[in-house]
Amino acid sequence: MVTARKSLGDYMLEKGYISPEQLQEALKAQQNTHGELSKVLIDMGLPARDVYEAKAQEMNVGFWDYNTFKPEAGAVNIVPEHIAKRLNVMPLKKEGAKLWVAMADPNNLIATDQIRLVSRCAVQGVLGIPEQIEDAIAKNYGGTTVEGIPGSVAPVKGGMNPMKGGGTDILDGDAKATMAQAMAEFGARGDAAKDDDDEDALTKQVEEAPIVRLANAIIQQAVREGASDIHVEPDRKGMRVRYRIDGVMHETMQMPKYLQMPLTARFKIMSDLNIAERRVPQDGRIGIRFENKDFDLRVSCLPNLHGEKIVARILDKSSVMIGLNKLGFTPEVQTQLEELAQQPNGMILSTGPTGSGKTTTQYSVLNKLNSIEKNILTIEDPCEYQLSGITQVQINKKAGLDFGKALRSFLRQDPDIIMVGEMRDLETASIAVEAALTGHLVLSTLHTNDAPSATLRLIEMGVEPFMVSATLVGILAQRLGRKICVNCKEFYEVDAVELRRFGMRTDANSPEKVQLARGRGCEMCRQTGYKGRIGFYELLRMNAEIAEMVIRRAPLADLKEAAKANGMKELREDGLIKILECQTTPEEVMRVVFTAGY
Repeated sequence: MVTARKSLGDYMLEKGYISPEQLQEALKAQQNTHGELSKVLIDMGLPARDVYEAKAQEMNVGFWDYNTFKPEAGAVNIVPEHIAKRLNVMPLKKEGAKLWVAMADPNNLIATDQIRLVSRCAVQGVLGIPEQIEDAIAKNYGGTTVEGIPGSVAPVKGGMNPMKGGGTDILDGDAKATMAQAMAEFGARGDAAKDDDDEDALTKQVEEAPIVRLANAIIQQAVREGASDIHVEPDRKGMRVRYRIDGVMHETMQMPKYLQMPLTARFKIMSDLNIAERRVPQDGRIGIRFENKDFDLRVSCLPNLHGEKIVARILDKSSVMIGLNKLGFTPEVQTQLEELAQQPNGMILSTGPTGSGKTTTQYSVLNKLNSIEKNILTIEDPCEYQLSGITQVQINKKAGLDFGKALRSFLRQDPDIIMVGEMRDLETASIAVEAALTGHLVLSTLHTNDAPSATLRLIEMGVEPFMVSATLVGILAQRLGRKICVNCKEFYEVDAVELRRFGMRTDANSPEKVQLARGRGCEMCRQTGYKGRIGFYELLRMNAEIAEMVIRRAPLADLKEAAKANGMKELREDGLIKILECQTTPEEVMRVVFTAGY
């Protein structure tokens, strides 16, 4: 049985640290500031100790209070002062080969790795109050030297000091220079070029500083450049690293073959995967904190002809907090979507290919709906984002927990709103439809090319047409395209007739010329002319006419015409709006929206 972990607010209520009215006020303040709930509660005047004790229970880690447990001298001597100050951590005690360490973020795997490397101990992180950790460092180290300079403090490169409330940097200094240095150090080893299958030797290699720094630098550089995915790919003579930036792949570096096994194993260890298993695919996760932001890396390891390919999807946990108004909706579509989300029951679907931002949109809707009055449940595989105040359940196939079983249980949990990560089969779709019919608002995703096709897809899965028409209230199709780089944007004019393919009217009352924009290419945008992404949307709202057409299985073309008559703008038309607003280019809309026969 899978038990949903309680949120910080629930723990505070349970322990009597806060009243329901205070929690509601804090949640509203969090939605406005998009900050952490713990910081909001402390700013409201609640004791930091109570807040962090509840936060430790939410994170399922131990809690340390300096007033009740003093660090042991034997533990303090293991971790150098400059490391403790830079990472804002406090060694507490040593038990055998395990070192207990108070940290502002015990789930920060990168910081834990650095402590383990310098201490040569297994690290058990516990949550501490950041200000108490700073005080403990000052009291217990007492001015030891760094690099031979009495009383000095090691500088934090990159303009960020983790001791002042920021996150722990993945790695100091320039990531590309660190990659080159780490490769040179590892290449200088006498046995570095061996393709060694000895597990003990491989385990020893992946624990060495050069490989650790190289893996960390690859992650750091990807996050800094705004990549959505990291690809570490072996081939016959070596391996390469590529980043997907704004939806397009870019090669970052080529590496020698002797780094393949230790680097692959390093990513597998960070993801808690089995490094001895190289014959079957594996999936894992890495949690990091970088520049005061939390990221999850969803890691997939795929055996292939030349070794194992590692792909890490980078999920920015804060991206769901940016609000619907920053996802690229036109005011008209955003208003319509918000109206649909206020329905007491029914089903709202997001459709599009993988990587089109469906989950971000769904969570942005949930974030807007989230309040103390609503019971919101989600079932996902895996849980990509975490929202306070929402019960999130993750699929566990080994334990027998699938979408169907979780959804059946959800209906006994008195929900108001249910989010299903993806409708993959008839069982999931049928239970979701049943939930929508019995007074719940259901959000889910589906893989179709446009909004009208979603109705046919549900019918093809086996859902009865009358059930589809009775439950669906709206379908949002979407794509993600690149935005023009603001640093090198330039304007030009074209004949309006060239935009007819996007739905541009060229009658007698239309202008002959229109002003568009494009990027020249600069260092900021890697000479591509694009930086950042924007959404293109197509919102179908159900009405009596469309519902009747679904029941009688009308052709797709007829459904599209009825939806357009009801106010739906097609993806290409929404793309035209962004073209004329000089946010993107015609070529980019063509790339992500147009398909054969459109």
